[in-house]
Order: sequence, then structure tokens, then C-alpha cells
Amino acid sequence: MSLLTHALACLFGMGSWVAINGMWVELPLVVPQIPEGWYLPSYLTVIIQMANIGPLFITLMHRFRPGVLDERPVIYCIVGLGIVATFLLAFFWRHTVTIGGSLHSVPLLVLSFLLSVVDCTSSVTFLPFMMRLRPQYLTTYFAGEGLSGLVPALVALIQGVGVVHCQNATLAGAANTTGATMVGSGELQAIYQPAKFSAQVFFVFLSAMMVVCLVAFILLNHHPAVARERNNDLYFSGDLAPGKREQGLSLHTQTPEQKPMISSLEAVRREPRSSFGMGTYSNLEVVFIFVVLAWVNALTNAVLPSVQSYSCLPYGNKAYHLAATMAAVANPVACFIAMFVPIRSLIFMGFLAIIGTGFGTYIMAMAALSPCPLLVHSPSGTAVIVLTWILFVLTLSYVKVIIGVILRDEGHSALVWCGAVVQLGSMVGAVSMFPLVSVYGLFRSGDACNTKCPM
Repeated sequence: MSLLTHALACLFGMGSWVAINGMWVELPLVVPQIPEGWYLPSYLTVIIQMANIGPLFITLMHRFRPGVLDERPVIYCIVGLGIVATFLLAFFWRHTVTIGGSLHSVPLLVLSFLLSVVDCTSSVTFLPFMMRLRPQYLTTYFAGEGLSGLVPALVALIQGVGVVHCQNATLAGAANTTGATMVGSGELQAIYQPAKFSAQVFFVFLSAMMVVCLVAFILLNHHPAVARERNNDLYFSGDLAPGKREQGLSLHTQTPEQKPMISSLEAVRREPRSSFGMGTYSNLEVVFIFVVLAWVNALTNAVLPSVQSYSCLPYGNKAYHLAATMAAVANPVACFIAMFVPIRSLIFMGFLAIIGTGFGTYIMAMAALSPCPLLVHSPSGTAVIVLTWILFVLTLSYVKVIIGVILRDEGHSALVWCGAVVQLGSMVGAVSMFPLVSVYGLFRSGDACNTKCPM
């Protein structure tokens, strides 16, 4: 295997979700300077779900016009759009427009929508493109996808985003940040430390990351060393006319595209079982794989991230940052484990999904108990919540990678459906959690400095 190709596949994967992940980690610096305030996360949730129009279009094209849409021009377009949008974001995120007598951050919201389209569409274009390379590189791509969340988080930590210190409140009658007055001098104030560099610099960094993704994609298409790592199937020869390509495929009946697993989802088959990589899987097992994929992505991409602050902040600001950072590290670690220990057993996959769901249940319970979860005053409580987040991401990320490896053996169409199900699961999770968190306010966040809980 080519080390260069592994590096390029990883850098290519990093561009998949780096823009939106970067937006989320930068919120503590952005929110105080825009009129939407802390309503912005709710707006972003809705915007990201609206952006699923991109993957919906791609999936419908593959379903009703198979073979017509080449993902390579689409990738060039969306990565180029990501570069431009993140660069413009650096200069216009603070600009406001008066609508209906009130100020709104229209440039920020519009550019966030464009970045959401880029990242959501990557799920149904980047993965199918990886079919052009040997199967070993798909796991490396997933590792890069995990790094798309870790790298912005590490840069934000260096930047000092969200670092808070508790200081004694000023004397009685001193005005606080909301203009009200505080009575008594025994309370503590949460003071957010200034960042080491501005949000503008951070957004320029995100634009540079998208440029790196584009360069990696160009080299994956044109570098001679990568060409030797491509599949030899005639299906992947874009220079063949459709007729010749079909003729070539008829001579290669064992290619991944010929496997009928995905057809079990697209049409009702009379055969009770279908050929599926290593062994034979029933249509029920095929449905099971996609249900697990949707469930796992709903938990990891929407449900649990929406309550991460509620589950961790009661244990302290350090616990929150440690859990977020180490969970981001766990994602690529799971990919590397899957690279060397790819266990494809559906029973084992289901077992890991149940274990990961158990960890997620504990996290959700602590979020529901916020601001006074279990062991809130104990160092062991901090250790448990951080470890739970790490194991939650580690187990379910491994499940996602193994499913991707399994579907990769089934061909190009399988990976298109894989990306579509990933987005569907994430959308269902986000839509389910939005009213619970943002409308009904079922979760309560404690004051980082003044929350008092019974011992």
C-alpha cells in the first residue's frame, strides 16, 4: 500500500465535516458578538437539516438515473464552494442586516447554510469516490473524517475558546454584564478569558483546511503513485463510453457493482438470500445493517452532542473540554483499530452498538439530572463522565467504520446509500432533540461558578 495514498485519503476525509465542526467549536467567541446570541445553535441545527437537500438530490439521481452522475465534478464544486464560503465567513460573520426593524446576522446564516450543503453532500459523494481506490484506503478516509472534528477542536483549545475562570463578584450594587445589579459580595462571576487570536483567523484556517482537501482530491485523481492504487475494474474507467463500459462489466461478473445487496433495498427480490461479501446475508440482515447505521449516526452526530454541555459542565469547565477533546480523539483511534482488527461479524457489531447505546444512556441521564448529576462533587464523577464519552464515541465509531467497510465490498451504489442513511439518521436525531432542548427546555445548565448541589 502507498503511504502517500493513505495520507491523501486522510486529508481528503478531513475536509468532509471540518467547516461545520469548526463553526460549532467557535460558537463561544461568535455568540457574544451577534444579535442572535445563544439562539444561534438552534438556528444552526435547522440550517444543517435544510442543507440535506444536497444529499437528497444526489441520492435521487443515483436511484432514478444510475450511472449519469459522476461524483468527481460534484466534489470539485462543493469543495470549491466550501473554500469560498469559509473565506467570506472570516470577513462578514459580524455583519448584520435590518429585517423587520431588528438586526439579523444574514451573512453568517447564509454562509452557514452553504457550508452545511457542502458537508452534508460530502456524505454521498466522498464515500462513493473512495470506491475508486483499494478497500484498505476507506478506513484511512474514515480516520480523516474523524480528524475533521478533532483538528478544529484542538485549534480552538489553543485559541482559548470557552476558557472560564471564577472570580469574586464586585461589591453590592456593581453592574453585571446584563445591566442588572448583584446583591451581596459572596457570589462568584464566570469570567471568560480573551482568545489568543480572533474568530477571523480561525475561519481563514478553516478555509485553508478546505484548500488542503481540494489539493488532496486533485492528487488522488491525477498523481501517478495513486493511479497504481486504483481498482482495475472497467467500471471505474471514466473514459469508456456507456456501451463499452456495460460490455466490460459483463466480462467482470464478480465486481462489487454486480453484487445484489443494495438491490434488496431498491426492489423486492424473490430470492430469500443475497450474496454479500464474505458469506451470505438475508435481506433482513441487510435492513439490520442500515438500521444500526442510522441509529449510531443519530446518537453520535445529533442526540448526544446536543446535550454534551449539560452532561459535562456540572463537573466543571475542564471536564467539559476534556470530554469534548478526548471524544474527538476517540473517533480516529477507532478508525485505526478497525484498520488492523476489522471484525465483520453482525453479532459483534450489534453487541458493540448495544454497549455504545448503554454509554449514551448514562450520558443522557446525567444531562437530564443537570445541574446536579451523580457524583457532581467527586473527582470520580468527572473521571466517569469523561471516560463514558470516550467509550461511547470509540465503540460507535468502530461500528460505523465496519459498516462502511462491509458496504464498500458491495460497490458504488452501496456507499451512496451508506451516505444517505448517515444523513437520514443524523437528521432524525437532530429533529427529535431540537424541541426537547430548544423549545421545551427540558435540560437545565448550571452556573459554572455558583450552582449549589446537595452533597
